[in-house]
Order: sequence, then C-alpha cells, then structure tokens
Amino acid sequence: MHTALTAMVAYGMSRRNLIGRKFYMNMGIMTMFVSGGMIPTFLLFKQMGLLNNFWVYILPFLFSFYDMVILMNFFRNIPYSLEESAMMDGANPFIIFVKVILPLSLPVLATIALFHGVFQWNDYMTANIYVDDRSLYPLQMLLFRIVSENLSPAVSTGTNVVRNTTSQSLQLATMVVTTVPVVIIYPFLQKYFIQGMTLGSVKE
Repeated sequence: MHTALTAMVAYGMSRRNLIGRKFYMNMGIMTMFVSGGMIPTFLLFKQMGLLNNFWVYILPFLFSFYDMVILMNFFRNIPYSLEESAMMDGANPFIIFVKVILPLSLPVLATIALFHGVFQWNDYMTANIYVDDRSLYPLQMLLFRIVSENLSPAVSTGTNVVRNTTSQSLQLATMVVTTVPVVIIYPFLQKYFIQGMTLGSVKE
C-alpha cells in the first residue's frame, strides 16, 4: 500500500504542468526537516482513535515524501514520447501509469518496497508507544519484551539456571523467526534491488 500510494503521488508530481507543484514540494521538504514531535503525534493518534488499533501500523506509514522524491526523479527520466504514443492509442493517464510507467519502474519500486518492508518488519517503537493490547503486538515487540525482561544477570542456583537457559533459547528462537522472512524474500528481489540502488550513480 505504501509503495502504490507513493508511486501514484510521485507520478503526479513528476508532471511539470501540475498546478501548485512547487508549493507541494516546498511543503513536503519542510516535513523532512521539521517533525511534529512525539507528544503532538500521540494526541493526534488519540483523537483519530488509532491507539490500541491495528490501523496505527498502516495509516501513518502510507506515504513517504523521501520515497516520493526518489520515484519522482525516476519517472522524469522515462521518455515522454512513450506516454504520447499511449495517448495516441487512446490510453488515459491511469492506464499509462499502470501499463507503461510501472512496468518500467520495477527496479526502483522493488528497492523502495524492500526498504520500507524491512523498516516496518523491524519497527517495535510504534507498538511500544501507541499500543497496550498484547494481542496487537507485532513479532518485534514480543522479541523486545522477551529480551528486556531477561536482562538481569542469572543467579547461580539450579532453578534459575534452568529458567535462564530456557529464556535464552526462547530469545534466540524468536530472533531466528524474525530474520527468516527477510532472508527468504531478499533473493527474489535481489536483481531489482541492485538495479534500483545503482540508479543515477553513473551519469553519461
């Protein structure tokens, strides 16, 4: 959802004839340097009913201006003649975006999707701040709780040694489980990831 929405906004912003484009860019750049702060964000989420709500993991991360700038610059480098040819065949802007722009943008889309996916997968602060319901905890938050609850040094008694060994095994098992999905997905996106990372690195 993040990549799709960000790509649609980036495509619109890449059009130089967009009315108010400079204003939108300036406002977006401001958000990259000035944050609302944790307390105002918490109060806003509370008013929106996002506390202890699964949507707190989705809505705040639907759009990234930084990713939008990357996609926008990539879309600008796609020859406009391709869009003109599609228009002559009767395609509307949405069809052009889906059938022409997106297939040519797989490397950068895969890179952004992978980066954002790993960020979301590793994020536990959102749950730590905005969620109290354990049933809504992501796996990373459970791992954080398991590790933080077992930081005290082990007492050298038989029972405590067994408990500490069990808790340590649980920590290691949880760490492996949290790592496996990324390890599985990465090989399938590797070729797109490498292309996306090297985009714009060489100018001819």
